[in-house]
Amino acid sequence: MSKDSHQIETKVIHAGEPRPGIEGAVSLPIFQSSTFEYSGGESYHDLRYIRLNNTPNHEALAAKLAALENARSALVTSSGMAAITSTLLTVLSSGDHLLIQKGLYGGTHDFITQDLPKLGITHSLLDMENPSSWESCLTATTRAIYVETITNPLIEVADLPAVVEFAARHDLVSIIDNTFASPVNFRPLDWGFDYSLHSATKYLNGHTDIVAGAVLGSAQRVRAVTHKVNHLGGSLDPHACFLLHRGLKTLVLRVRHQNQSAMEIARFLEEHSAVAKVNYAGLTSSPSYQSAQRLLDGYGGMLSFELAGGVAAAVRFMERVQIPVVAPSLGGVETLVTRPATTSHLGMPPAERLALGITDGLVRVSVGIEATPDLIADFRQALD
Repeated sequence: MSKDSHQIETKVIHAGEPRPGIEGAVSLPIFQSSTFEYSGGESYHDLRYIRLNNTPNHEALAAKLAALENARSALVTSSGMAAITSTLLTVLSSGDHLLIQKGLYGGTHDFITQDLPKLGITHSLLDMENPSSWESCLTATTRAIYVETITNPLIEVADLPAVVEFAARHDLVSIIDNTFASPVNFRPLDWGFDYSLHSATKYLNGHTDIVAGAVLGSAQRVRAVTHKVNHLGGSLDPHACFLLHRGLKTLVLRVRHQNQSAMEIARFLEEHSAVAKVNYAGLTSSPSYQSAQRLLDGYGGMLSFELAGGVAAAVRFMERVQIPVVAPSLGGVETLVTRPATTSHLGMPPAERLALGITDGLVRVSVGIEATPDLIADFRQALD
């Protein structure tokens, strides 16, 4: 799975595809078989079996994903959390210490703060606005640093090159969740990260019909996570592989439209009198604007905002919008709205949420591929 010279629009269509096509099929068939004939594998992990993530569907999909982020190797998993937890359990052992960015996705935060301590793994929170303070968080057992390209739900973009430099200087494994940006807007391995993780449920698939995850990195690093996933059982079903494979082929078209649409919606919201604050890294008013402009090829399809009327106004807004679906998750073709305090970050104690700036009235928007003027008109009527 080597880097090639094609642009990403070509890679999403052709990378990883078997040539010639199997029995002449232009689309990769679904290999709905749990078991394959023994072909002389030298280790347990070489046996071809669905749970070992090495059927033809898994392999073609992994090759395509690796090409999109210029990775040497890739792995697909049963969910984004399977990708995250398996990677952390591969890198960390009992007695180890992990550095994490403040304001991580709620599921990741819960796993790190509630489950890892039971395994003897501790953590420290980093102030991403103050890299000079990171040294004080190091311990003799610090092994890795974990961040997100664009944070959920406050849409912050940290000084990611500083994270890579800090990790290299202290011999730490650098891990980044690239879900919100997608390979269209950011390719972490090109910037020096060791692992790039995705909830493939979101932008990579883009159609709100499967749950999947992905791990990208060097062949050695991905192989280590693959062995962990194989033992824990977080494999992806071949039919889900097929759907993700198909969804990836429209990734660039979808994300570039969502980039543009989210930018226009963010500008509209920022100018509306009912809106108190808009979080979108593409706005010049965003504290993350300079970092986002320097690092990203697009600002993404996610934004969040607070209304002047607080929680009651947020609830009314979500009741009145007609085009968006009020639902958790993100990255699909349809626009979704939700309050993170009641969905993605519900498991986080209210005081912790508030300390991060995630208020009960914060509304998060996953912009779909509908006509932008229609979305703005709908938002306007709901706000007015």
